[in-house]
Amino acid sequence: MIKTLGFLLTIGAGITLTLGVLSVFGSMNMGNVQWPMIILGTVFFFAGIGLLKYRKDTDAIQADNN
Repeated sequence: MIKTLGFLLTIGAGITLTLGVLSVFGSMNMGNVQWPMIILGTVFFFAGIGLLKYRKDTDAIQADNN
């Protein structure tokens, strides 16, 4: 479950970062949400990578306990 959440955070952040960067450089017009998208995308990207790198999955924890 933890690995799934980390994977979803990383994928969602990648999409958000892509849209934000395209908006900043003028390829897309997203109004005033371009910088918040870049900031939130960066935060969620590092959070997702951190979950994938440093956390054990709940199935692995249960197997270790048995």
